[in-house]
Amino acid sequence: MRQIKKLAVVAMCATLALTGTMPFQAKAADVAASDIKIEGKNAEVLSLKLKGEKTPSFKYGVSKNLELTLNNSGEEEIQNITITPRVTAGIKNWPFEIEKVSYEKKVDSIKGKESADVVFSVVPRQNVETKYYKLIFDVSYGDKTFEQSMFVKMEGKTEDKTPDKNTDKDTDKNAGNNQNQNISGGNDVVYPSGDIGAEAVSYTDGGGSVTNSEGTGTNSGYTPRVIVTGFTTEPAEVKAGSNFKLIVHLKNTSKSTAVENMLFDFSAPSEGDENTTAPAFLPSSGSSAVYLEKIKASGTKDISIDLNAKADLLQKPYSIELSMKYEDGAGGQYESAANISVPVKQDARFEISEFEMSSETVEVGSETNIMCNLYNLGRVKLYNVKAKFEGEGLKSKELFLGNVESGATAAIDGMVTGEQVTTGDGKAKLILTYEDEAGTVSTSEKELTLLVTEPVPEDVVADDPSMMEEETKGFPIIPVVIGVVIVAAIVIVVIIKKRKKKKALKEEEEFLEDELDRLTEDE
Repeated sequence: MRQIKKLAVVAMCATLALTGTMPFQAKAADVAASDIKIEGKNAEVLSLKLKGEKTPSFKYGVSKNLELTLNNSGEEEIQNITITPRVTAGIKNWPFEIEKVSYEKKVDSIKGKESADVVFSVVPRQNVETKYYKLIFDVSYGDKTFEQSMFVKMEGKTEDKTPDKNTDKDTDKNAGNNQNQNISGGNDVVYPSGDIGAEAVSYTDGGGSVTNSEGTGTNSGYTPRVIVTGFTTEPAEVKAGSNFKLIVHLKNTSKSTAVENMLFDFSAPSEGDENTTAPAFLPSSGSSAVYLEKIKASGTKDISIDLNAKADLLQKPYSIELSMKYEDGAGGQYESAANISVPVKQDARFEISEFEMSSETVEVGSETNIMCNLYNLGRVKLYNVKAKFEGEGLKSKELFLGNVESGATAAIDGMVTGEQVTTGDGKAKLILTYEDEAGTVSTSEKELTLLVTEPVPEDVVADDPSMMEEETKGFPIIPVVIGVVIVAAIVIVVIIKKRKKKKALKEEEEFLEDELDRLTEDE
């Protein structure tokens, strides 16, 4: 009986223990579900967490690194990973100063069962409270994406013992009144909704940028801000020496006050040497001022100006300062400015010299040499230059010339092999490929003439009289004839001298014989 009672007590205790732990487990599951949201197939193999075992602590106004660890728990390598914090003007979701255009980080690849560190350099805002803040990061790779949240501890000013009564909306308004933004802009701009400082300020980088500077006004109350949210150009690519239209997108950040009587002035810095100094951009119409009547509260407007890019500009972004003067409905006057960075492109300009060939024909199975020079006459470097000869019945290897600086020369020296007899006019070409600084590949061609002929057997040359005649025609006859004439002249002179000498001896003998006969007769 006692044993039965003991067993009953043990069973009751176990039941109570299990019942007591159930609420705690459910609560823990709820916290995990709210703090870590994962979407996408197999996203669980990749995780993002704070580095170390302790929650990092930050102090207001003090710069410090926010260190995270990206871990690949799978077996396969993961490539092209992007980590983007949700940066907002509201301090509730992002307690750090917004000092950069983008806080996006990229990791090229992580092998299976390995990890990589991701570091953000941040400065806590001056008005942070002493409490924990929740940070949210978006992680994507391939076609997968997931959201990761984590907590950090903030230490605010000691005198701020009472919580800030301002809502995130008020904080956003203050951010708009004290804004000094650097916003990526360009040809495809995604505009933020609502007041400046709204939750998600997202722009697509089109190669340029916009910086809004804080303005001044005569009204001591709420200041309506007019900011540049982005710009586009027509054409999209601005080339040195060409005309283009600059279209600037404006926004009135005030939700209650319209701005009117607006005057905008565009000015660009001077570029060039002592003899060619001039503004990088000049208005095509002669006037740099643009007038706009009004922008309603929370409204947007576009202004445009036709400009000309200086012909000798280097390939890089150039700044245009946009000064703004406007009034509110009560007559208060305000001034502000923005800087717009417009990328300028230079066309590649080069020449290929005349071809030097060892022969204008090549037999099947034989090679011939082709040479020429590449002169870079433009203001931009040519990257990864390659050259190749192509034509009917021809075969050649691709030549890699590397990078060719502005004003430099590159030699092209290639061997071409005849593979099949040419049936056409023998037109061949040099194909030149190169890249610009953005990696865009361009191609240029130049024609030449090179015929492929049948090889001539040696026995045919010996049996064919015409071949012999051609060889005879090639023999140096004139020098041989001259030599023969000279030798013949020498022989004739020798013969004549011998004959004269012989004649003289004969005459002398006849004289002596006559004298001897005369003496004999006298006796």
